[in-house]
Amino acid sequence: MCMFCAAIPATLAVGVNVNAKQIRERREAEERGETLAEKKQASVGKITVIATGALVAASVVYHTQFNG
Repeated sequence: MCMFCAAIPATLAVGVNVNAKQIRERREAEERGETLAEKKQASVGKITVIATGALVAASVVYHTQFNG
């Protein structure tokens, strides 16, 4: 398996884990009555989709240009 193909599921797993942690932390803070300073941040889900899309594109280019 090439490095791009191996990185795709790893990227998705890390993204899902970080997103779940972020949601859990927000929920716990709300339960304690804390207000979170909502800064304009890129969502973890969006970053994960962009990174995965880039890896898929790189994998397609790699497999069509160098293996065929």
